[in-house]
Amino acid sequence: MTVLGALLASSLTLAASPPAGAAESLLSQGRPATASSQEGDAYPASAAFDGDLTGTRWASQWSDPQWIQVDLGGVHDLSRVVLTWEAAHAQAYEIQASDNGTDWRTLKTVTGSDGGTDDLAVSGSGRYVRMLGTARAGGYGYSLWEFQVYGGGDGSTPPAAGGAVAVTGSQGDWQLTVGGEPYQVKGLTWGPSVADAGRYLPDLRSMGVNTIRTWGTDGSSKPLLDEAAANGIKVVSGFWLQPGGGPGSGGCVNYLTDTAYKNDSLTEFAKWVDTYKSHPGVLMWNVGNESVLGLQNCYSGDELERQRDAYTGFVNDVAKKIHTIDPDHPVTSTDAWTGAWPYYKRNAPDLDLYSMNSYGDICNVRTAWEEGGYTKPYIITEGGPAGEWEVPDDANGVPDEPTDVRKAEGYTKAWQCVTGHRGVALGVTLFHYGVEHDFGGVWFNLLPDGLKRLSYYAVKKAYAGSTSGDNTPPVISGMTVTPASSAPAGGEFTVRADVRDPDGDPVTYKVFLSGNYATGDNRLVEARWRSTGDGTFAVTAPEKLGVWKVYLQAEDGHGNAGIETKSVKVVAPPVDGTNVALRKTTTASSFQESYGDCPCTPDLATDGRADTRWASDWSDPQWIQVDLGAPTAFRTLQLVWDPAYAKAYEVRVSDNGTDWRTVHTTTSGDGDIDTLGIAETARYVRLQLTARGTEWGYSLHEFGIYG
Repeated sequence: MTVLGALLASSLTLAASPPAGAAESLLSQGRPATASSQEGDAYPASAAFDGDLTGTRWASQWSDPQWIQVDLGGVHDLSRVVLTWEAAHAQAYEIQASDNGTDWRTLKTVTGSDGGTDDLAVSGSGRYVRMLGTARAGGYGYSLWEFQVYGGGDGSTPPAAGGAVAVTGSQGDWQLTVGGEPYQVKGLTWGPSVADAGRYLPDLRSMGVNTIRTWGTDGSSKPLLDEAAANGIKVVSGFWLQPGGGPGSGGCVNYLTDTAYKNDSLTEFAKWVDTYKSHPGVLMWNVGNESVLGLQNCYSGDELERQRDAYTGFVNDVAKKIHTIDPDHPVTSTDAWTGAWPYYKRNAPDLDLYSMNSYGDICNVRTAWEEGGYTKPYIITEGGPAGEWEVPDDANGVPDEPTDVRKAEGYTKAWQCVTGHRGVALGVTLFHYGVEHDFGGVWFNLLPDGLKRLSYYAVKKAYAGSTSGDNTPPVISGMTVTPASSAPAGGEFTVRADVRDPDGDPVTYKVFLSGNYATGDNRLVEARWRSTGDGTFAVTAPEKLGVWKVYLQAEDGHGNAGIETKSVKVVAPPVDGTNVALRKTTTASSFQESYGDCPCTPDLATDGRADTRWASDWSDPQWIQVDLGAPTAFRTLQLVWDPAYAKAYEVRVSDNGTDWRTVHTTTSGDGDIDTLGIAETARYVRLQLTARGTEWGYSLHEFGIYG
């Protein structure tokens, strides 16, 4: 196989030799460059292609192997490579070429280099040219003052920066063009850090993705733009405006009166447009995200309408400014619902196209566009399966998250609906190429924790046309939780599911819990669990009450995972006996009359309901007591705390309400349910609360006394 590969590489090299007499030109200067590493910020890969032979240089880390490559923007015939080494040079290296940045062929092998300047004649072609260093001459890394690639004439594909991006055509027959060639946006929103761009962008390219979307553009954007261009991917470069993010997000701005905010934003955006306007990675500029909808969090009535008009008028000011700086890239603005479009139509005529974030309702965007009589095309800048806000609630009253199968179908449907609106919808950046492994990450990310899901392959099939030969994830179906609405805190509940791996791979399991709805913590924490066979798992419930999400994760050992989730309602563990405090006279040192869900009177701690509570003032000490009506024997107390709990308290009892004796003391309360074995006979039972566990007061959902 090795010999065959070498022969094939040789035949390709010979076949691609430039014709006799072809003119030679410098192809590499100023082109996007990447490297396996750099010694520090002062030694980037781009420094080897900036034309400065003695002032700037690339330097790698001090290990073998290392590489540096340049993207010529198109496939060129290659004739010569000139390497100007710094003292830290290669003793052995290869010059390689590639058409796609993935499959490389060797054009020249060098051994015994003594540094200085290596002027190498090569025969072949490629869009990407790489120096692969295999042996260093000393203890340092590899360092190049300049890496020059020469070849014959223009490439057979246009350079990445070679041509303006434009919206062309007429009503109902628009298209996006790059360098005059049609361009359909096949995109994903970008989630990983800029530092990981080199790691993930080749994967995006392999999926057929040609575009990524960001929400902000600043000095940190260049490495991402560089890596995107090196991988043949373009960027919808965003600019954030408040209140961005739609319902519940972002700070409020008065677009009628806050001249300073608008001027500062306009100046900042113009700065970065001027910085990146010639960058081959830029596709278009996107001003704002869901702010027309988000303004409802700041204003209402007529004032809301005035603010929405002022906001979209400011977006138009930004669009005009961008056009004066960069006439070669379109400008758009994103919002969260088609109800924003009339404001853009009325106040932002300088936008080249509209943009919309739409998930479960994405197939109705076309209808809204047609009924609204709009005369500009659009792209979908976020889309995919139904979101948390679009699905019905389950039996526990929280959104019923779609299965992996339904999510994959959601991405497929989204792509079909976008491409079905021919001549108007110019493409989509689906949500989301992210790796976060938390509540939102499992709902939307294609590869949470780096694990590829069914949705990943659905997008790949939509964009690349096929997933033939790919190893695909386990498929989970029929997941159930028992008991779903009454799992005892600290006890066990059962999870069951049918799991099938399409490739017959052995499957390993993990079980996670998220307190997103119970505590506001959206992290996934691995649960204590044990397999009981046949796809059944016994899982230990959290100590905190409320509705939790339980996740079953099935992994195939090939970087794929199926993940399904259901809710489980955690309740106070049952206590034997009768609650003798139920609806008995209850008094307290204080209570909150109005705050959040209050009034929170003392009697709500003995009403037998988990959804009501007593809450005290925010000070120490406090007390709450129950009058059982007569001396009564009991053996157990159960205290169901709200998040505002007691770190230190005493249980006191009395026969007359005046003379008290202490029967239990703790200074290590943690806010979980306290079930206390206390065998006493008394008429009055009091909690003397001496140290709060939070900055708030004390709060009890239930004060149960069992006999």
